[in-house]
Amino acid sequence: MSNPFREDLVSRSPAEPCSIVIFGATGDLTHRKLIPALYNLAVDGELPTGVKIIGFARREKSDAEFRDGLELLNKKVSRSGHDPQIWENFIQSVSYHQSEFTDEEGYRALAEKLDAEQGGKGGNRLFYIASAPEFFDEILLLLKKTGLNHAKPGCWSRVIVEKPFGTDLATAKHLNEVVRNTFQEKDTFRIDHYLGKETAQNLMVLRFANSIFEPLWNSTYISHIQITCAENLGMEGGRGGYYEKSGALRDMVQNHLLQLLSLVAMEPPTDLTADGVRDEKVKVIRSLRPWDTPEKVAANVVRAQYSAGHIDGNPVPGYREEDRVSPESKTEAYVAVRLLIDTWRWSGVPFYIRMGKRLPKKSTEISVHFKPAPGVLFNTPGQGVSGGNVLVIRIQPDEGISLRMISKIPGNNLRLEPVKMDFNYATSFGKGSPEAYERLLLDSIVGDATLFARRDEVEEAWKFIDHIEHAWHQSGNPPEMAEYVAGSWGPRQADKLLMEDGNQWRRL
Repeated sequence: MSNPFREDLVSRSPAEPCSIVIFGATGDLTHRKLIPALYNLAVDGELPTGVKIIGFARREKSDAEFRDGLELLNKKVSRSGHDPQIWENFIQSVSYHQSEFTDEEGYRALAEKLDAEQGGKGGNRLFYIASAPEFFDEILLLLKKTGLNHAKPGCWSRVIVEKPFGTDLATAKHLNEVVRNTFQEKDTFRIDHYLGKETAQNLMVLRFANSIFEPLWNSTYISHIQITCAENLGMEGGRGGYYEKSGALRDMVQNHLLQLLSLVAMEPPTDLTADGVRDEKVKVIRSLRPWDTPEKVAANVVRAQYSAGHIDGNPVPGYREEDRVSPESKTEAYVAVRLLIDTWRWSGVPFYIRMGKRLPKKSTEISVHFKPAPGVLFNTPGQGVSGGNVLVIRIQPDEGISLRMISKIPGNNLRLEPVKMDFNYATSFGKGSPEAYERLLLDSIVGDATLFARRDEVEEAWKFIDHIEHAWHQSGNPPEMAEYVAGSWGPRQADKLLMEDGNQWRRL
C-alpha cells in the first residue's frame, strides 16, 4: 500500500557543511545569541561536521582573544550549559578576520581565507550581516564586487540580514533592491527571531492539525484577538539612543508582531514550502484596512511614554529622563493598535496589538477570545455565559498554550467559573525549547526560508506602518502622546480603545 502522505510536504534537506561569516562579530548579538546558538546545535549534534565560523569585524583581535571573549559569555548564557570538551571541539572551527566594512581589500582577503579553508575548491557560504544597519548596503555591494556572492558549481552562497530591514517603505525598497542585485531571493534570509520561537512555529500545527480549532477560527465564533508584547525593561545599556530613532511601532510592531498576526490570521497554505506559507502570510498584511489619515490613526492607534514609577519595588525614571533620550522626545515607548482584516474569514473581528516598555512583567502572548455561549440556560439570556472561552498562546518566556473553559463549581447550586487547561513545552516534553536563533541558523544552512520574511512581506508591512508614522510626525495635527506610570499596564487611552468595542485587555 502506498504512503498516503505527500513526501514533498514533509521532507527536509540535510544540513551541509559550510563556512559561516558573521559581519559585526564583536557585537552583543554575536556573543549572546549567534555563537551560543551554534554551540547548542553542536551539543545537540545538529551542526554539520566541517562547519567553519569566521568573525568579521573592525577591531584588532587575534583568534585567541576572539575565542576567549566568546567562551566567557557562552558560559553565562548557553541554553544547555557549557561543556568544556564540546566547547574545545567547537571553538577550533572559529576564527577572526579583521577589516573595515568598507575596505574592499578586506573582502578579497576573506575570499582567499575561505578558499584556503575549503581546499581551494570553493564551498557553501553563509554570510550573516549582524553589523550596524548603516553598513548593510556597503557589505552587500562589496560581497558582490569581490564575487563572494556567487557560489561555485554544486555549492551555494546565502545571506542573512538582521533587522531593522529599513526604517520605512522607501528604505526597505532600497535595501531590497540592493539585496536583489547581490543574492537571489531564494538565497536571502531576512531574519525575525520571533518566528524562531517554538510556540510561533506551533501556530500552524495548532490550527491546521487539530480539527477542534480550525472550524471555529473565523468571525462566526471569534469575538476578537489580542497580541501583547510586554517588557519590564526601559532604556538600560544605552538603548535610549537607538530607541529614539525607532520607537515601539517600528522596532516591534512592523516586524515581530505583524508576523505573528499573519500566522494567526492566514488561510491554510497549499503546502509547507517556504513560498506556500509566505504567500498566505502576505495576503493577510495586504488585507489590513489602512489607517491612512490622521483621523483614522487617532481613532485606532494609541502612542504613549512612561513616567517615573516602580518595577518590582524599585524606582525607575520616566522615558524622557532615560539616558540618551531627549527631554522633548516625541518617540513612543508604548503603542496599541486596533486592526481590521478585510477578508471573508475575519470581517468584523478586531485584532488588538500592544507593545510597551516598563510594564509590570516581560511576556509575549496571543489570546483568541471566543464569543460567549448563549446564556438562556443559565439565567443570563442577554449576555451569554460570563467569562467565555479564551485560547492563549504564550510565546515567551513560559512557552505553551492554555484554554480557558467554563465549568460548574462543585456543590448543590449551579454556579459557573472559568477553569484553565494548560500545556507547557518544558514540562510536557521533558526539555526546554531550543533558542530561536538555533532553529533559524539551522534553517538557513538547510536553505529553508519558511520562517524568514519575504521581500513583499516586508514592503507590505512598511506600507501599513508608514501611514501611522506620517500621521504622528508629518501631519499638521498629530494625535496626542499619552502617558502611563512605569510599572502599570499602559495608558487609559489604550483601555478605552477596547472598551469602545465592548472588550478589555487580558491581564497577563
